[in-house]
Amino acid sequence: MDELKNELDATLHARRELGTEYEAALVDSFLGKVEKGLDATIDRQVRRRLGEQQVATARGDRPRTPGADGFGERFGFGIISLVLAIPLSAIAVAQAGLPGLIVAWLGIVGVNAVHAFRDRLPLSARHEDRD
Repeated sequence: MDELKNELDATLHARRELGTEYEAALVDSFLGKVEKGLDATIDRQVRRRLGEQQVATARGDRPRTPGADGFGERFGFGIISLVLAIPLSAIAVAQAGLPGLIVAWLGIVGVNAVHAFRDRLPLSARHEDRD
């Protein structure tokens, strides 16, 4: 960051000495240096993340993506299952009474439990899911 500040100071100093006729060239030169710095930073971050993914894959872990398996996904899954539980409950009661309602809700709870604890599945079960 200090290097970029020094470049900006040098560019502004050169502009004062050379005048406004060289302003466009000086700005283009400075922006080129900023772009190279950003490219280098982005390249480092991409290489680091790729390395982390390769290490995770070599260990047999599922690669983690930003935002995946987060609160939003779990919350959304829970809301959808509750919304779908209303018609499932009505159908179960209409067809089989209280025993049908109990079976329907056991299924709803089971699906939510599997979704909530899927990261804790044994390693062999994870490999079977990928195939």
